[in-house]
Amino acid sequence: MADSDMELSAPELSEGDFLRIDDPHFDTDNVAVVTGAASGIGRATAVGLAANGLTVVGADIDGEGLDDTNAIAERFDASGRFHGVETDLTDDGDVAAVVEAAADEGDVRFVANIAGMQHIAGIPEFPMEKYDLLLDIMLRAPFKMAQEAMPHIEATDDGVGAIGNMASVHGHYATKDKAAYITAKHGLAGLTRSIAAEGEGTLRGFSVSVGYVLTPLMVNQIEDTAAERGLSKREVVEDVMLGQARTKEMMTPAEVANLFVFGFSSHARHLNGGDLLFDGGYTHTYE
Repeated sequence: MADSDMELSAPELSEGDFLRIDDPHFDTDNVAVVTGAASGIGRATAVGLAANGLTVVGADIDGEGLDDTNAIAERFDASGRFHGVETDLTDDGDVAAVVEAAADEGDVRFVANIAGMQHIAGIPEFPMEKYDLLLDIMLRAPFKMAQEAMPHIEATDDGVGAIGNMASVHGHYATKDKAAYITAKHGLAGLTRSIAAEGEGTLRGFSVSVGYVLTPLMVNQIEDTAAERGLSKREVVEDVMLGQARTKEMMTPAEVANLFVFGFSSHARHLNGGDLLFDGGYTHTYE
């Protein structure tokens, strides 16, 4: 197939995509905050948690996207509820407000820090305003979210809860032209471990690291990488992105969402400070 014929789009969510777990804390009295809930992995995670019976408060700057996420959860007849709150994650006041909005809905127990962005450029040419924005959204905002949410989790009757951070294979190794993203993802490893260190065992911190996921962000990244390296989109997907992998397909947003569902469940109570690495063999194999 010619590169011009290669169409890239994120897959539509379906009701059968999601892992369902019977868990004592998965009910509408308990609340999960999900950032980046208007699209991609954040949307899938919000819907997946609502499908497991939780009340979900979705934070995103895209209000219309949040409405669409709510419509999907309703269409799937989720046993939980979704409530979107338009939030600028670079604004500390907005972050505090969305956690308070979550507390108004029930007991805050879970946070999924998923919101992210990407910019493709070498370090010498990397715009510092883009660097600052990436770090604000993907590292500073998760820290602030943890700062606001941890007291609420600790104040529940048993102190049980978890904060899950969307990391990446780029939190384990580096490739060129993604320095800000890589810096943020490596920093999330430290934040995750710090949450675990301060969580007294019942409030856990964990991260999720995956390879390439077919999201709207990834579609844009493929196009940007093709332009940056002078390659076709097909060459970017098959040679750059999947070339080192042993599993030769991208993950779907729902597959990543299921890792957060598991990570928040009581089945993962020993996952504390650790990372769920589902990367198709990128990190620990080579030719």
